[in-house]
Amino acid sequence: MKIEEAIQQNTKFEDNYHKVIVNINYTYSWISNVSREVFERYNLTSQQFNILRILRGQYPNPATVNLLKERMIDKMSDASRIVDRLVQKGMVSRCTNNKDRRAVDIRISEEGLKILAIMDQEFKASDLFKDNLTEEEAGLLSDLLDKLRG
Repeated sequence: MKIEEAIQQNTKFEDNYHKVIVNINYTYSWISNVSREVFERYNLTSQQFNILRILRGQYPNPATVNLLKERMIDKMSDASRIVDRLVQKGMVSRCTNNKDRRAVDIRISEEGLKILAIMDQEFKASDLFKDNLTEEEAGLLSDLLDKLRG
């Protein structure tokens, strides 16, 4: 569906640059809504899911809150608070860093790894897009978005 139809726009965009900004924002919201349904089944937010994925990528090594902040997709998120919630859910653990006692190491737990493994089977990005984009087109779109960010 064209963006003009999706947002029921009666007037024209200023130019294609304006159109792409609206389209990216609309598409981000659409993807967020679809993924939120999956996250809610596991009592997670997209930010919590993002931290679990980062920690799984670090596994078995720990991460610091600063490393999580650097790698998070949503840079405005409060990583410390998100980690606190994941600790309460038993999906991550905190322990004192052996080299720097002021630093805290964060590791994904077996429960966190298990939940991600289940979610990996249930939610595949290709399932969301394969009816509308070929894998080649998805690669091109990704390359264009990389180019947009410079």
